[in-house]
Amino acid sequence: MGGDCGQMEKLTLCSFAKINLGLEVGGLREDGYHQLITLFQTIDIKDWLTFHPRNDDRIVLYGNRSDVPWDENNLIYRSARLLREIAGSTPGVTITVEKNIPPGSGLAGGSSNAAVTLLGLCRLWGLRLTREELKKLAASIGADVPFFLHGGLCLGRGKGEDLLEVAELPPAWVVVVMPGFPVSTSAVYRELDRRRATLTSNLKASKIIQFLEQRNTSIFKYLENDLEAIVFEIYPRLAEIKKELAGAGAELSLMSGSGSAIFGWFADRWLASQAAKKLELEYEVLVAETVGRERYWRELHTGASPNW
Repeated sequence: MGGDCGQMEKLTLCSFAKINLGLEVGGLREDGYHQLITLFQTIDIKDWLTFHPRNDDRIVLYGNRSDVPWDENNLIYRSARLLREIAGSTPGVTITVEKNIPPGSGLAGGSSNAAVTLLGLCRLWGLRLTREELKKLAASIGADVPFFLHGGLCLGRGKGEDLLEVAELPPAWVVVVMPGFPVSTSAVYRELDRRRATLTSNLKASKIIQFLEQRNTSIFKYLENDLEAIVFEIYPRLAEIKKELAGAGAELSLMSGSGSAIFGWFADRWLASQAAKKLELEYEVLVAETVGRERYWRELHTGASPNW
């Protein structure tokens, strides 16, 4: 299954962030993950990954942030090594990363980077893997990684890897507030388990499913993130940010994933910019557009078809 790099000197790809439009957490599965229902949505905050072929067989990783480990524990490195194990003999590669998605923010920058690494190296190494083969590899790397082989708006179930592409929402602007500190996903889930020691694996009636069935904006604004209560107890300022976004006209305001980023969803660009101007006096704030599947694949420039 090995390939030839041919005359390709390097390949540069963008790696989009995501937000969760609701996160409903059930009990533990046998594999140790939680049973989830969530809505993933790509947004145009993005990292840039550049793949440089090498004359040896080494995998070398560099990045522009000192708070990210650029070593064998990084999901990019793990993805490259895993793909090589599947493919057999391949040339080496140096991967350089311009990191703009804050780590530990719930925006899944690491997972996005992992998926883009699989796609980029498939192209660079001339590999021919099916979508299902790539999704299996992605799921073995991390629960959020398979989503970035879809993009756009997707319903996620299971541990997040059971994905259904759903009809896109109208374009919107998302004000993302980064409070300046990461939140440990594992610590949040451990605390959730401690509080829910008697919880079964069955989920409560899902507002996410109700919303998708009815496409009713009155339900949209009641979507919830089940991890917020725990995180907000530890970091009460995050709850205040959520309230500020709602007060500024956000149709939905939530913590993304396990945090720490808080976002507001705005149909009106001007309202989004006004909310951002107020909050950026105290925090790092980005105004992002939602990214549908068609744009997602167009901007990835991988040469892979979203329809496979």
